[in-house]
Amino acid sequence: MRTRSDDLEILLAVVDTGGFSAAAKTLDVQVAKVSRAVSRVETQLGVSLLNRTTRQVSITQEGQVFIDAVRSGLYTVEKAEEEIVEQGARPKGTLRVDAVSPFVLHQLIPLVQPFKRAYPDIKLEMTSNEGFVDLLEKRTDVAIRIGQLNDSTLHARHLGRSSLHIVASPEYLEISGRPESVNDLSQHCLIGFTGAKVLNEWPLKGMESISPDLSSSNGEAVRQLALAGNGIACLSGFMVNGDIESGRLVSLLESDLLANTAREQVNAVYYKSSAVSGRVSAFLNFIQPKLKL
Repeated sequence: MRTRSDDLEILLAVVDTGGFSAAAKTLDVQVAKVSRAVSRVETQLGVSLLNRTTRQVSITQEGQVFIDAVRSGLYTVEKAEEEIVEQGARPKGTLRVDAVSPFVLHQLIPLVQPFKRAYPDIKLEMTSNEGFVDLLEKRTDVAIRIGQLNDSTLHARHLGRSSLHIVASPEYLEISGRPESVNDLSQHCLIGFTGAKVLNEWPLKGMESISPDLSSSNGEAVRQLALAGNGIACLSGFMVNGDIESGRLVSLLESDLLANTAREQVNAVYYKSSAVSGRVSAFLNFIQPKLKL
């Protein structure tokens, strides 16, 4: 007896979300339907795939082997279906994209109109989260992430690298002076981030991390603070390259900068079994050569 594909997709949702209630919420169905689907699969196979407790769900050894095979198989089927459909029609439907707010503002928004002209049947929904978003929980199809990836269950596509810059406005430097060495930074107001400590690790020789005098959880807010002359900040090129070129910000300590740090990585992440892989591919193929990192 063959197992129904919709039951298998529900099983994957339980595994990926870590529970029956979370899977039901993600799929917008009743918990009872999720429970029945998993029970049908286990009954047909004659083995227990999941260990259930009151707090969480874990995968049995047999379950892990089966679930890995199911994930691969469903992805292959979905890709084949999309390729057939897209031979006669362009990708269409909703595509949910998430990125930190500076990336949305400086990189994605300028590409929305040309993308819509190229793919008029794709409806874009863009969200902005400053931390790593759970794709399943937030019902996100693809997320653009800055920095090193740690999600082993996600498929990643490397979009490029965005160099980090130590920057300040000409007005700030005129009043406070220009730092000529890393040690000089101790005499200046440093603008950093609240929350993620890695964002306060500046890529400078002899410096591990800063203790910011002024901070924000939002990268665009940090940029605006620097533009307004409040101090020195460390920001990605994708958000300040234009400011440096125009003279609104000055790049500092360039000879002391360390290159190719983990924070420079720009990746797109999504689930391999995503049913929207055609839309994801269309979006990423369109934006990648146009990004100004």
